[in-house]
Amino acid sequence: MVIFTHEEHKQIAAAIQLAEQQTSGEIHCAVCRQSDSYFLAAGFVFSAVTLMVGLLFAWLFYWLWIDIDLRIFVTAQFIAYGAGLLILYQIPRLRLLLVPKSLRYRRAHANAMQQFFAQNTHRTQARTGVLVFVSLAERYAEIVADGGISDKVSQDQWNTIVADLIAGAAEKKLAHALINAVEQIQTILIVHFPPSADNPNELPDHVIEI
Repeated sequence: MVIFTHEEHKQIAAAIQLAEQQTSGEIHCAVCRQSDSYFLAAGFVFSAVTLMVGLLFAWLFYWLWIDIDLRIFVTAQFIAYGAGLLILYQIPRLRLLLVPKSLRYRRAHANAMQQFFAQNTHRTQARTGVLVFVSLAERYAEIVADGGISDKVSQDQWNTIVADLIAGAAEKKLAHALINAVEQIQTILIVHFPPSADNPNELPDHVIEI
C-alpha cells in the first residue's frame, strides 16, 4: 500500500526544505503503516476469552442438566480456538480490535523512538533534530525532539500539533496534515533556533514510509 503519491512526496519535501531555511532545526518525517503485528498480544487476549467462554458454557450446561461428553466438549473448544487463531493470522486488521489502546500506543511510541535513532535524528551538531512520526493503524502521532529543542519547547506546544496531525489523518488528508505540522514546527523553531551562518542540511528532507 502506497501512503503518499509522488506529488505529495514532493510537496512534503518542499515544506521541510522551506522550514529548514528559516531555522537551524532539522525536521524529519516518518509514516508507518503499523507499528507491530500484534499477533501474540491478540492471541493472548483471544486465548483468555476462549477459556472464559468455555468455562461459562460448562457451568451453563451443568445448571441446565445438559449432558455432553467431555471429549466432545474439549474437542469443540480446541477447534474453536484453532479456528480463531487462524482467522487472526489471516486477517491482521482483526488483531487491533483485541489489543488495548494503551498497548497499541506503547508499541507505536517504541517505534517512534526507534525511528528517531535509526534515522540519526539525534546526531545533529546542535541537537536540534525533530522527528514527526505517524503510525496509521494505531491512529497515533508523536513529535520527538532532541535535547537542544525539548529544553526550550513545552510539551503542550507539541501536543497541539499532534492533535491537528491526528485529525487530518482521520479525514484522509495526511499529506496536508503533515505539511501543516511542518509549518507549525517551523514557527516554533524560528523563535528559539534562527538559522546559523552555514545552516547545513543534516537530515533527509523527504518523508519515509515504513
